[in-house]
Amino acid sequence: MGVSSLFSFRQLKNGESVKMKSKMNKEALPRRPPPWTLLWLIDIGVPRSRGLFIILSVLVASSVTLVTSAPSEDIELDEKAKANHRLDSLNILLYTILLSLTVVTIWSFKHRRIRFLHETGLAVIYGLIVGAIIKYASKSGSVTHINVIPAPGEDSQMNGTLLPPDALWLNFMKQGQKPEDLSNHTYSYVFKGEVKGSNGPKDKEIEEKATFDPEIFFNILLPPIIFNAGYSMKRKYFFRNLGTIFTLAFIGTTVSALVIGGILYGFINLLPTSSTFDLVDLMYFGGLISATDPVTVLAIFNDLHVDVNMYALVFGESVLNDAVAIVLVGAIQNFAEESTVQSGSKMIALYESLGVFGWTFGLSFLIGALMGCCTALLTKFTHIKDFPLLETALFVLMSYSTFLIAEAADLTGIVAVLFCGICQAHYTYNNLSRDSRLRTKQLFELLNFLAENFIFCYIGVSMFTFPKHNFDWIFILEAFLAIIVGRAANIYPLSFLLNLGRKKKIPWSFQHMLFFSGLRGAIAFALAIRNTLSLARQTLLTTTSVIVIVTVIICGGGTSQLLNWLNIPVGVDDETEVMQLHMRSLYTPLDGSPKPDGSGVDPYVEGTPPAQTDKALMARWWQKFDQRYMKPLLTHSRPTLLETLPVFCTPIARILTTTEQLTQERVEPINTLSGEPTFAQTFDGHDYRRDYQIGTKILIPGIDGDSI
Repeated sequence: MGVSSLFSFRQLKNGESVKMKSKMNKEALPRRPPPWTLLWLIDIGVPRSRGLFIILSVLVASSVTLVTSAPSEDIELDEKAKANHRLDSLNILLYTILLSLTVVTIWSFKHRRIRFLHETGLAVIYGLIVGAIIKYASKSGSVTHINVIPAPGEDSQMNGTLLPPDALWLNFMKQGQKPEDLSNHTYSYVFKGEVKGSNGPKDKEIEEKATFDPEIFFNILLPPIIFNAGYSMKRKYFFRNLGTIFTLAFIGTTVSALVIGGILYGFINLLPTSSTFDLVDLMYFGGLISATDPVTVLAIFNDLHVDVNMYALVFGESVLNDAVAIVLVGAIQNFAEESTVQSGSKMIALYESLGVFGWTFGLSFLIGALMGCCTALLTKFTHIKDFPLLETALFVLMSYSTFLIAEAADLTGIVAVLFCGICQAHYTYNNLSRDSRLRTKQLFELLNFLAENFIFCYIGVSMFTFPKHNFDWIFILEAFLAIIVGRAANIYPLSFLLNLGRKKKIPWSFQHMLFFSGLRGAIAFALAIRNTLSLARQTLLTTTSVIVIVTVIICGGGTSQLLNWLNIPVGVDDETEVMQLHMRSLYTPLDGSPKPDGSGVDPYVEGTPPAQTDKALMARWWQKFDQRYMKPLLTHSRPTLLETLPVFCTPIARILTTTEQLTQERVEPINTLSGEPTFAQTFDGHDYRRDYQIGTKILIPGIDGDSI
């Protein structure tokens, strides 16, 4: 009588042998279980090698059965996921190659001192070429579409609103393994926007992949650009021309937006276009297109060392102009909403919009300044500088969280992160270790370069791949005329009024250069692409893209020639007076008076006595307050709060004053490899620690509480 055994199979692990347990049953053989349970009976009389072969054969057959019985839907979805991943990788590779080509080409231009085309113009041109190739030469599969009609009884108005639904639930009948097996499945589709044509678009997959979510620009790409603008600002010249910059940025941007919107409204009534616009649409366009981005001009200014006051005017006006334009666009949108709610009460809606403008800008500024001050306090009263990597990480995270806090509070993150960058440069930078100073400066400079050029590459590519362009050439020509007049109305009348009160006048050459520097760029494009639902907004996006491309290539390429034609000074170096400042003084006297040798110090206008400076009145007031209270509180600079606060505040002042402030000694972090200080020397190569050891008191430039 044969004897059988019951075996259970265990997967091999790390080369261990197969172990089988046998259970003798001489009375009866149990029923053979299904093969996928991995349990079966083998006649003991069969040799072990043959039994193992049978076991493996059954395992293979079972696995094949499992695969063939698996739903084909999973396999198809896996293949589709692989294809999407491949296209995503190709898309990212495409933009990486574009940026690499831009870098190599601009290096060649710089090496040969060719300045007729900047890297942003190159990025746009390369983007246009690649976009045309994707549009007309690629052979990727097309995207499938199904026309869906709402079922009878569905509320197509979505509870009275005029907007389409956020998501679509599609009931799809799917066939099972057998023809008679039908099951109903529901799939969710997210709203993307309106399509053109009755049959829908015939897009290619690579075209869709080359189109990014507009929120990527606002939440990922714009923050480092704006932060770097504030962090790398030449603050002494910015504050010297503070009144002029504020006038051009606030009043000038508003005037420009109103002029552009009004001119276009008149053109539309005299010469109708294929698109339908109302006054709010045109004012909205006037606001977003008033955001200038002279990155090309400023780069050439920096290469040629243009007059520092000219640089400060162009840079300061463009930085604040971007922030004002974003808040202005929000105020115009609020006016449109309130005028609809108020049923024709335009004046009430106008006053509310002005209030929203001031409220949004003020609170955004406050959030940015507070976050910058909080970072300065953290770096001053902790020893995180002993770990430069952690210090740099905290700096970056605190700076980026400023943008997110403002956006989450329904304010403007661009304004917040701009003033956060200014505060970080003015206060926090002085508390950082030298490693962190170099890292943060280089990191944000790199991020700014990559983000700027990526946006301009995308502008070129999107001219062919973005599905919601509407080319209205009559409106585009009208828009060019309107922005020329609007820019002129911004610069020349306000410069005339400012010269009435300025000791140092703004010359005509500077005014012409300011007018020519009104390039449009990343901010205008990012504002235009956020909403492309209606035909009017699609026309505005197309017009903005064309204006950006033309101004970047033409105006950016003509900057060097215009500087020569206007005889604007170049080759001006502003570092000499900075070095003279550090050699002459330790810090400014509390009363702001010049030293006995006449070398009074102005932290914003180095090397000039305060009584002789042409600095703005607001800046002079802020300078005194900043030197007495803000810098002693937020940095390790002298004088300390023990010297500036009243006597009854001495206990608080003692708490807020660090030992480093009292001794004016800076201890750099320890290098974990050598055990020595990471940097024993400052930028000029002099070992100041040796001076401290022998009792010589010397102020280290840019480290002991003094901003470079």
